[in-house]
Amino acid sequence: MTLDVARLDLRTRRRMLIGCMLGIAAYAFLIVAIYPAFEGDASLNQMTQDNPTMAALFGATGSLTSTAGWLNANLYANFVPLIALLLTVGYGAGAIAGQDEDGSLGLTATLPLTRRALLLQKTVTLMALAVAVPAVTFLCLLAGPAFDLDPDWAGAVAVTATTCLLAWDLGLLALAIGAATGSRGIALGVATTVAAAGYLISSLAPAVHGVHAIRWASPFYWAVGGGQLTGAGPLWRDIAALVGLGILLDLAAMRAFERLDVH
Repeated sequence: MTLDVARLDLRTRRRMLIGCMLGIAAYAFLIVAIYPAFEGDASLNQMTQDNPTMAALFGATGSLTSTAGWLNANLYANFVPLIALLLTVGYGAGAIAGQDEDGSLGLTATLPLTRRALLLQKTVTLMALAVAVPAVTFLCLLAGPAFDLDPDWAGAVAVTATTCLLAWDLGLLALAIGAATGSRGIALGVATTVAAAGYLISSLAPAVHGVHAIRWASPFYWAVGGGQLTGAGPLWRDIAALVGLGILLDLAAMRAFERLDVH
């Protein structure tokens, strides 16, 4: 199977993709480089101890000056997944519904491809976009030992993988909603709402008892909220949940696309 449609979609989004990758690379390297200045700052830990709810909201669980706490609070609990979602949710909403609204999907549908094959190429594009930001962040972590920052590398690989899957899943949600409704706006709205709700549930789960009880409803918790960075979380269960959700959403998108009246 050729991937001409996937390559074309990636080419049309290359500026945003490159911009996000460069931006997260600069930010992640800065976070790594300034760690020695805060490593011995006891006041940071005192701040999180005095206001655990606010600390949890920003991902500052445990010792903020530990390697895992520093990376989680400044990268993996917020910025990395959110920037990855900026790429995947935007593409997911535009890949079917957006192109249908502007009329370009009708031209693409005239290619000698089944709708199933066409959607598969868009799913491949979505995965490429999902991998970009977490992978660049991980590469920046490789400079950590030069700045006294030595993370649990197995945990860093794990959280990179789960963040990629999180971005892929929510991008597929936008893709499925767009294929079902033909509306880019609805797809963006639903996927963004689900992402925001999942982020709040995962962030507040350590500090709010009522939220802790429903933490399993959040894909953010499966990806970055369950101790993945330290290797403390049930990694295989998290990956299985994220992969299973992605497969279900991909099947739903395929079924919806086959029924869509393309303009």
